[in-house]
Amino acid sequence: MRLAEVATQPPMGSGSVSIEKGGDLERQAMLARRVAPFLLRRTKAEVASDLPPKTESAETIEMGEAQRAVYEGIRLAMHSKVRQAIAERGLARSGIIILDALLKLRQACCDPRLLKLATAKAARAKSAKLERLMEMLPQMLEEGRRVLLFSQFTSMLALIEAELAERRLDYVILTGATRDRVGPVERFQSGAIPLFLISLKAGGLGLNLTAADTVIHYDPWWNPAVEDQATDRAHRIGQDKAVFAHRLITVGTIEEKMETLKARKKALVAGILGAESGRALKMSEDDVEALLAPV
Repeated sequence: MRLAEVATQPPMGSGSVSIEKGGDLERQAMLARRVAPFLLRRTKAEVASDLPPKTESAETIEMGEAQRAVYEGIRLAMHSKVRQAIAERGLARSGIIILDALLKLRQACCDPRLLKLATAKAARAKSAKLERLMEMLPQMLEEGRRVLLFSQFTSMLALIEAELAERRLDYVILTGATRDRVGPVERFQSGAIPLFLISLKAGGLGLNLTAADTVIHYDPWWNPAVEDQATDRAHRIGQDKAVFAHRLITVGTIEEKMETLKARKKALVAGILGAESGRALKMSEDDVEALLAPV
């Protein structure tokens, strides 16, 4: 039986309330004791106790009226579409439609131009998040900070590149289309360039970027482990500076709701394994409804 299945199996003599939904701490502790003999884990704190501190913070950003209107229009349309799909096919067979809805809402939070929809273009809505980023970056670079900027969307990185070029700010970039991965890493690590744009898929693993002291997650992901791995490109053995990780979250949107959902799922896994960690989310129909419902 898989660990996730064990978590929902009631022990003999107990009720049928699951650990996750019922929040039964006694059963959670019992499960942790049962699986402990089969787990061999060493946390990073145990392996590298001399690492400098890592400070994580979430910065909330308010959308402007035009961007909010675009977001709400998409939310209403996609909510109706998802409900219809679940009613006709069931949750298990509606995955593609659900993921498409979540993708469009996340893109609207990042920048309406990512949507490539006629209504979004007509609205000419500016991205509050991009504007805030362009306030943060020049100040950070002027202070001598060395920054890793992650996004899941290469098209978003392209929009950020255009803003950086307009301001004549130097950067290197790594995406799945980058053929020379060594060059950008060496230029950043040597101190020649203070800003590194990285797509989460291309650079979330396998990089040693200890020259960085600042990490910015432009758009949040619902698997906490993926974000942690990306941040740890800077916070790893060889780092001698404190690392600051910033996550940009738009207020009253799917991003904010994802944070609540993510915290609940992460707490369950952490309680079982005895460490702060995360797993890819397994959403229920209630989770989907909560993400797409109005604020």
